[in-house]
Amino acid sequence: MSTYRDEDPRLHDIKTKIRVVPNFPKPGIEARGFIFGSPIALAIGAKFVPLRKPKKLPGKVISQEYILEYGRDCLEMHVGAVEPGERALVVDDLIATGGTLCAAMDLLERVGAEVVECGCVIELPELKGRERLNGKALYVLVECFECCQ
Repeated sequence: MSTYRDEDPRLHDIKTKIRVVPNFPKPGIEARGFIFGSPIALAIGAKFVPLRKPKKLPGKVISQEYILEYGRDCLEMHVGAVEPGERALVVDDLIATGGTLCAAMDLLERVGAEVVECGCVIELPELKGRERLNGKALYVLVECFECCQ
């Protein structure tokens, strides 16, 4: 559920700034989650570990393939970026069908991390991505029902 949705007037301002771009994402446009993940990591005193699309990270990586509403994709993470037993918060800009968040959780859990919860700026509830998270806590700022119409 959205956090502070009815209490914080800034959320209305955020929602009115969201722009729907037909047929997005387009090839080659990505990495919006970095905008939110880095400052959150800094604010909570955690390290930031980027999970990127193929061939965006230098060095040795591990990967996780997944299915999206518009095709197949893959996430990569540096080998050794996360140690077994470390706790992780997965942050992204948007949850639609949940494919990207599930792939991120799978990738982190494969190396022994404990995914504690997830956070997104926008949720498209009609696409039911939350249901794919197997009960993992998900915090969102804005639920966009009209984005799918």
